Amino acid sequence: MKVAIAGAGAVGRSIARELLRSGHTVMLLERQLDHIDRDSVRDAVWVHADACELQLLEDAGLQDYEVVIAATGDDKANLVHSLLAKTEFGVRRVVARVNDPRNEWLFDEAWGVDVAVSTPRLLASLVEEAVTVGDLVRLMTLRQGQANLVELTLPPDTTLAGKPVRSLRLPRDSALVTILRGGRVIVPQPDDPFEGDDELLFVASAEAEEELRSVLAPIGTAETPAGAAELTPSQDAEY
Repeated sequence: MKVAIAGAGAVGRSIARELLRSGHTVMLLERQLDHIDRDSVRDAVWVHADACELQLLEDAGLQDYEVVIAATGDDKANLVHSLLAKTEFGVRRVVARVNDPRNEWLFDEAWGVDVAVSTPRLLASLVEEAVTVGDLVRLMTLRQGQANLVELTLPPDTTLAGKPVRSLRLPRDSALVTILRGGRVIVPQPDDPFEGDDELLFVASAEAEEELRSVLAPIGTAETPAGAAELTPSQDAEY
């Protein structure tokens, strides 16, 4: 792919190196001349330009790029660059960095953003995923908030131990996509049994996430809370 990155700071340069190692073509856009260091990412195309100036983006040939990453340290600049990339240049995929989590609600399709990445939120999710057992943790938002990747780590004494995947009733618009067990990645089949300490990865629509949370709540301990429904197979379950 041809990928244009707005912002050649530490974040932008790191992204560029990773993409270049994967064989992609990368252009780095940087408005501050003293931040341009061609030796730091030798194989990238470096362009001295303001990522919010339409004419400069045209001169850089942004219309020829399949993916744009707005990676500056300024949320306003990232929003403007995303909007220009999508509306003026028809870029297929726009990824934007969110510096201040309070601005995250702005980073949606109205501003041309296909994927918003909030580093503080991502780090918090990864910390929760590492230390939280028996509760649902959102790891990532997909398709502008239409769906979420969520994770639950089963406790050692889970009520699901030994039960097959088909016994887990899931709400509509949700699916168990992977079981992580030790060093293994398991594509779940209906007859596969759960084990304590399994990490379960689900994809669920935004509307189904809360229902999924309530369905999974009773499996957190060895004893089912009073009044909790027994988990039974459902025709709506997806595996």
